[in-house]
Amino acid sequence: MSSRLPLLVVLSIAMIDAMGIGLILPVMPDLIQEVSGSSLADAAIWGGILTTAFAVMQFLFGPVIGNISDRFGRRPVMLIALVVMALDYVVMALADTMWLLLVGRIVGGITAATFSTIMAYMADVSKGDDKAMRFGYVHAAFGIGFVIGPAFGGMLAEFGTRTPFVVAAVLASTTALVGFFVLTESLPETLRRPFDWKRANPFGAFRAIGRLPGVALLLLTYFFYEVAMIVYSVIWPYYGTELFDWSPRMIGVSLAIYGGFYAFAQAFLVKPAIRLLGDRRVVVLGLCGEFIFLVYFGFASNATLVLLAIPIVATASVGFPALQAILSRRVADDAQGELQGVLASLVSLATIVTPLVMTLVFARFSGPEAGLYAPGAPFLLSACFMVVGILVFLRSRRRV
Repeated sequence: MSSRLPLLVVLSIAMIDAMGIGLILPVMPDLIQEVSGSSLADAAIWGGILTTAFAVMQFLFGPVIGNISDRFGRRPVMLIALVVMALDYVVMALADTMWLLLVGRIVGGITAATFSTIMAYMADVSKGDDKAMRFGYVHAAFGIGFVIGPAFGGMLAEFGTRTPFVVAAVLASTTALVGFFVLTESLPETLRRPFDWKRANPFGAFRAIGRLPGVALLLLTYFFYEVAMIVYSVIWPYYGTELFDWSPRMIGVSLAIYGGFYAFAQAFLVKPAIRLLGDRRVVVLGLCGEFIFLVYFGFASNATLVLLAIPIVATASVGFPALQAILSRRVADDAQGELQGVLASLVSLATIVTPLVMTLVFARFSGPEAGLYAPGAPFLLSACFMVVGILVFLRSRRRV
């Protein structure tokens, strides 16, 4: 039981991360409109700017944090990230201008390394086929947090747009306090390596990891997957508000439905799917499933049918931990933090441009001035990126 306790703490940190994100998602459209005094379409553009600013910082500092965790261990990085996350939520709770919100996102992006460090922790303590299973457990914990977070975020919005940020700050700081007393280190001193700025900057890290046999195309697949999937976190609240007139509570409910089934798929479907089909087939089926549902949401016009589709959409997520496991097995044990930093930078790189593009597409095809009314257009564009990811993966080496 004592050996499992640190894993449970790490999974709890992943869950709290998701709860914090989920708590604030339903209120972001209203908060931005409140602070900026703009319309929903303009608020979506501001939302894209805030997300991009956060992503730029993660892109620049992701490999730095990953290499720091390879040098000093996972525990201090996770705890410091949680503390800064709590401070970031406090800043956003008090912000009365868009510029202060922007500063909060910049600071938060620099040290928002918790999730990638959690994945490095799991890679440290897992071998062989256990990697995909435990990566799936992390995503399941994240999914559970996404069940609780949006549901409570929608309800807390009844008490004001700032309330979810205060609650998120309390959750992050409490988790940091518990982790300080309970969390153990996963990276032995013998596997730690000196910090090297040549590898710590994103471009140096890309070169170092990308030179490993069979990794480059897998990293490219990961990148296009993220480019496509960012549409959900960026557009979903605006999409639901514009197309179905959903309240913050209803947006929270829809996200909670996804989170619940996502957690189920990650916890109970990843391992049997990989045993039955193998890593590569699971990745291909997952990517193809994501493509189908992106197209579905692009043309959807009925709120009930959208809600009914969400549980099925969640099952396609089994391909993601399989892809991460393939990548992790290609990298040495003393470079798992660097790999996760590179993956975090790829996510950030996708998030730098994609939110701006998706929100502009949404603004162009929604609202009374839209020449062609199609609020689902960002999902169709994301489906195109997913096709590119599928093609790149099929060209990668088959031997894993």
